[in-house]
Amino acid sequence: MGDESRSQVLVTGGSGFIGRRLVRALLETGAAVTVADKRAFPDDAVESIAGDLCDPSVVGRVVHRETDAIFHLAAVTRVLDSIEDPAGAYRTNVDVTANLLEQARQHGVGTFVLASTNAVTGDVGWRTITEQIPLRPLTPYAATKAAGEMLLGSYAACYGLTGCALRFSSVYGPGMAGKDSLVPRLMRAARDGKGVQIYGDGTQVRDLVHVDDIVAGIFTAWRAQFTGPLILAAGESVPVNDILAAARSVTGADLPVENTPLKAREMPAVIVDISAARALGYAPRHDLKSGLATVWPEFSEDAQ
Repeated sequence: MGDESRSQVLVTGGSGFIGRRLVRALLETGAAVTVADKRAFPDDAVESIAGDLCDPSVVGRVVHRETDAIFHLAAVTRVLDSIEDPAGAYRTNVDVTANLLEQARQHGVGTFVLASTNAVTGDVGWRTITEQIPLRPLTPYAATKAAGEMLLGSYAACYGLTGCALRFSSVYGPGMAGKDSLVPRLMRAARDGKGVQIYGDGTQVRDLVHVDDIVAGIFTAWRAQFTGPLILAAGESVPVNDILAAARSVTGADLPVENTPLKAREMPAVIVDISAARALGYAPRHDLKSGLATVWPEFSEDAQ
């Protein structure tokens, strides 16, 4: 990779939860950033192209010969949405990735970083997930991400593109007030003095990784010019009940629990090995309590 301060980079989904943090970090390096998203990015220092990447003409506008790297975050990310509309998830997650890769090939873009997920491996029970486990996705969302990884791998092999598929675990952090995953649900319940529903008995384990650690991992892979799949996670899997206890400690709320039946396809465990990323210099900084402490203020301030 060349001098970051001279890099011309494209961030798709740059107005989203992870995208906003990544764009800010890129700007701090002096990189010239273009954001492609359905929503405009709220900063004049960023070239913002608002449009639907499912429209090939939008893809054609955002990639050009000066583009050094593409960070492709835009996607249907909600599993239930992909189940309700698998064709739409395919268009957004696979067709768009294919079109971006082709534009990258035609314009000589050197690096393509794809946001993927550890869900591409499917349910492996209590086994530790590594980059070598075969892909057996169980939902349309996971399948579209696996397809994107295959496309990226083929372009890297055939055209010399540096292509990295970053498999994220469950990402949380500031800026997710509008989301409906476990952490924001806990924060909203604490703010409102309400209880929270927990699927099953809460003994299923999850790896929650802070958004700033994800951004640091993206930079680590980019600087190393890594090609292939790479797991980015906290590297520490904890029971949902422990996540609940940490939220109680950080917020001071009681957070009474209603245990509800497990959802279909609920995995008993997500345990991941981040040794490959660590070997490149990746070092997550946040534990669960320190991470949740960065999330709580935006919820508690809403109540004031």
